Amino acid sequence: MLDCFSKIEYELNRGIDKHSKALIVANIELFLGYCQRFFDRQFLTRDHANKGILEKFEAMLNDYFSSEKPREIGLPSVAYFAQGLNLSANYFGDLIKKETGKSAQEYLQSKLVEVAKERIFDLTKSVSEVAYELGFQYPQHFSRFFKQRVGVSPNEFRTVN
Repeated sequence: MLDCFSKIEYELNRGIDKHSKALIVANIELFLGYCQRFFDRQFLTRDHANKGILEKFEAMLNDYFSSEKPREIGLPSVAYFAQGLNLSANYFGDLIKKETGKSAQEYLQSKLVEVAKERIFDLTKSVSEVAYELGFQYPQHFSRFFKQRVGVSPNEFRTVN
C-alpha cells in the first residue's frame, strides 16, 4: 500500500505528461482494491469467531419480542443488538449484510413484520394493542409500517387471511 502512495506521489511531483493521470488513477484503484480485500478478509479470517452470531442474533430477537422490552424500550435497534453481542454497530451491520444479503435494519424490520403478522391474528387484541406490544409509540405508525411492508393494512390483513 505504501508503494501505491509512493508511485502516486512520484507522478504528482514530476511533470505531468499524457500518462500521469492514468497512472495516478490506476494506483488509486489498486489501493482501493487492497482496501476492499482487507475489508472482505476480516469476515473470512474471523469466520470461526463469527460462527453463530446470526443464530445468537435471532435468539436475541425472539427473546426481545417475547418479553416486555418492546413496551419498555421501544422498537428494536441495530445498536441494541450489536451491544448485546459485544460488537460495534458498524461491524455487526456489515456482518449481517454479508451473512444474509440484508442490512441489519432490513433484517430487524422483516422480523418485526413476521411477529406482527402472527400477533394480528389474536382477535382478543386490537391493532393498537399489537402496535404497543411491538414497541410502536403510535398505532398509526405501526399501520403505515405494516401497509408499506405487507401491502395491506393490519385490519385488512386480519380479515383477508
